[in-house]
Amino acid sequence: MDPDSGESAANWLARATDAEIADVLWTYGEEKLSRKIARTIVARRDDTPLLRTAQLADLIASVVGRGDSKIHPATRSFQAIRIFINRELVDLELGLDAAFARLKPGGRLVVISFHSLEDRIVKRFIAAHAKAPPGNRRMPVERDFTATMADVSGALRADYAETSVNPRARSAVMRVAEKLPLEAAA
Repeated sequence: MDPDSGESAANWLARATDAEIADVLWTYGEEKLSRKIARTIVARRDDTPLLRTAQLADLIASVVGRGDSKIHPATRSFQAIRIFINRELVDLELGLDAAFARLKPGGRLVVISFHSLEDRIVKRFIAAHAKAPPGNRRMPVERDFTATMADVSGALRADYAETSVNPRARSAVMRVAEKLPLEAAA
């Protein structure tokens, strides 16, 4: 997220294999045509290096097609590359752990995520602290579990009034959890 540190997306795209690119597009962008896009990027970069976002967007649009969607066909791919290059999901997990460690009993953790990958991590983090893991019929011994958080809200989404004045809120999901007092956790 710091443009002056780490590898740029252009440099990564210039050196990554088609398998690496496809894995990033699939894992972080849930792009169905990830393999085809990756093969096209690798084939095209040998002729012309991808130095501008418009070049990459046009290349992806040529593979995916425009369709009738209002969303550009390269959106998922750009999201995937950004998340990978910036280590956004790794940093989110580290941030959640750090926030939980610093939170005082009774304190609330509020997280707003903007896409399903982030929300899934937040949801699982809260569940891991609030709910006992599901039982396993192959392991008859129950493991001890003590909740250290309470899920306060579940998923909260913006209503129509909010999204009409703030269209970016349409994908936002807010989750709230409260750290339990030590005696409740003991």
